[in-house]
Amino acid sequence: MWLKSNSRKNNLYLNFNSIFAMKLSSKLLKKLKEFINMRHSCINFLLTFNLILAAILGTYQTSFSQHISAYTLSKIVIDAGHGGKDPGAVGKISKEKDLTLAIAKKVGALIEKNLKDVKVIYTRTDDTFIPLNERSNIANKEGADLFISIHCNAAANKRVSGAETYVMGLHRSEENLNVAMRENAVISYEDGYNETYEGYDPNSAESFIIFSMLQNAFLKQSLNFAAIVQNDFKERAKRRDRGVRQAGFLVLWKTSMPSVLIEAGYISNSKEEQFLNSEYGQDIIASSIYRAIKSYKENVDELNKTVLELQQAQKSNENTQKSSTANSIEFKVQVSSSQNLLPDIEEKYKEFGNVSVVNFNGTYKYLVGGTPNYQEAVKYCNTIKSKVPDAFIVAIENGNIIRLSEALQKINKSE
Repeated sequence: MWLKSNSRKNNLYLNFNSIFAMKLSSKLLKKLKEFINMRHSCINFLLTFNLILAAILGTYQTSFSQHISAYTLSKIVIDAGHGGKDPGAVGKISKEKDLTLAIAKKVGALIEKNLKDVKVIYTRTDDTFIPLNERSNIANKEGADLFISIHCNAAANKRVSGAETYVMGLHRSEENLNVAMRENAVISYEDGYNETYEGYDPNSAESFIIFSMLQNAFLKQSLNFAAIVQNDFKERAKRRDRGVRQAGFLVLWKTSMPSVLIEAGYISNSKEEQFLNSEYGQDIIASSIYRAIKSYKENVDELNKTVLELQQAQKSNENTQKSSTANSIEFKVQVSSSQNLLPDIEEKYKEFGNVSVVNFNGTYKYLVGGTPNYQEAVKYCNTIKSKVPDAFIVAIENGNIIRLSEALQKINKSE
């Protein structure tokens, strides 16, 4: 397990997926594939594997939750899908790589204009081929708080339309699997992809299933943001809402922050392709994504405000309790004692000031002075010893004498 921290203390991430990625070497992938192909049920294997992984992640998240600072939204990576020699999906009048870049730039421009405290990082700003793993590396190196990969979808059925947002996870349908495998197939453009992606085969459903289990640490935040995106697509852009989905996208695999992959529409649908190519279409899609980011940031900021208030209240309560403990203990100097109460005791010791009497186990203790500060009590006692050599310090808590060592121990704990 790694703990990844950048220079900002508010950006401490627990990167579980990296440790699993390291351990899932090519040999282990091969073993897992062999296991899946055994007569044991593949479904039972997947359920067991998921339960074990969830238990491990849950345990570590709980263990380290107290050490993780508040999650903020101050850096966002905008990833325009495909690029360069990788055109992505190809329609009748456009290529996916060009549409994603146009939308990505518009989203970034809206953030830079309206959210001054948020830094935008692009994985590409021109028609350049960027390997999938390098896209997540950019986000990790920058210490980003949110990763958004923008794509356009395609389907054999030309009538399919609408927008959907994916988070990393186990696919729930064959359709989700096909989308992920199509997007992941871009790695075939990369040299040595088998080593880079640790045995992942873009044509293998088994590889997809295994790798889709690896990015769970930020699933909840990713799902929350994805839901906001889909709501804005539906309400603002008036797009058909195809919902929030889970699938195993390599571009999301190693991101150590909440991450989503947005399919803004179907380039294989002629009407939707024209919409995505229009200035209005790109503006309304970009605006919807921006508004989702703004809403998500407001939620994060509000949560941080609430957490801060709770922390301050808790600290104040702890300080009050500590102060109460310290203030309830007082140090006095005992100058005499007797079995029977002596008359005129105040007159006898009035020169020392603040004379009091405490009955302790049937014996009357005659005390002078009084201070919550032990060092002051020591100095005071030393001055009295010139006239009362047997004088010594006693500790009083709530009117009762307690052991001096016990009093000092309580005060030390409260400081």
